[in-house]
Amino acid sequence: MSIAEPMHGSSGAPAAKTVGLLMRRAPGQSVMEEVLALHDARPPRSRLQRILGVAPLAASASSWYQGALGERVVGRQLAALGPEWKVLHAVPVGEKGADIDHVVIGPTGVFTLNTKHHADQSVWAARGAVLVNGRRQPYIRNAEHEATRAGRLLSAAVCHHVAVQPVIVVVGARRLVVKEKHRSVAVLTSDQLLRALTRRPVVLSPEHISLLAAAAAQPSTWRRSPPVLQPPADVVARFAVLEKLVRQARRRRLGWILAAPVAVLASAAGALPPF
Repeated sequence: MSIAEPMHGSSGAPAAKTVGLLMRRAPGQSVMEEVLALHDARPPRSRLQRILGVAPLAASASSWYQGALGERVVGRQLAALGPEWKVLHAVPVGEKGADIDHVVIGPTGVFTLNTKHHADQSVWAARGAVLVNGRRQPYIRNAEHEATRAGRLLSAAVCHHVAVQPVIVVVGARRLVVKEKHRSVAVLTSDQLLRALTRRPVVLSPEHISLLAAAAAQPSTWRRSPPVLQPPADVVARFAVLEKLVRQARRRRLGWILAAPVAVLASAAGALPPF
């Protein structure tokens, strides 16, 4: 059965639609949906707050927002892979709301990518440890668990063993230092990603890639109950509007910060009435 072929039976059309939505999910879509839900639950800013550049995002949404930006960066990198590669983004897995940032299937193997956006921070990795600005993070353990889980689910779907390689992709860091490579988890920057994926030995034939991609595109591979998937275009469009508001608020805050010293100097020089 081809990837886009609808399943037979009374539920064939909905099943085919869900498969299509899973294949087309946008990079960071799960995180974008979370950000938008948090934003919608927050009262709108007042006119004064908008003028002053108060952030439109609640503090609880900030880390989700940064995560979405990071996954979108990695998504743009993966879009440069050739047609022999199959990539799925924001794959819902399990029954507890988890997802896999990116599932990549190509000539050099099957990979689960876990994106970590650490803008202007220092990231250090050695063996089983990843430190961000000196604080230890459970990234290695989580990446191993994610790849093992994906391998088990894909193996069950295609009825033979599928090896999945975990990758941690660091986005926006001021510096990434890998003192010692981990035995199974690659830790690299988004700029190193394509080279790392494509320079490995070829282990999968085109037929095997197609088989694995067809299995990966089935929501039932990843979850017992079918997930409710939102149309990617709608989520991306709504997130783009929010992203524009965030940038606008940041510019306004910066404008007020820069204007304050000028106003003080002008007042001291007598150009303005004293405060």
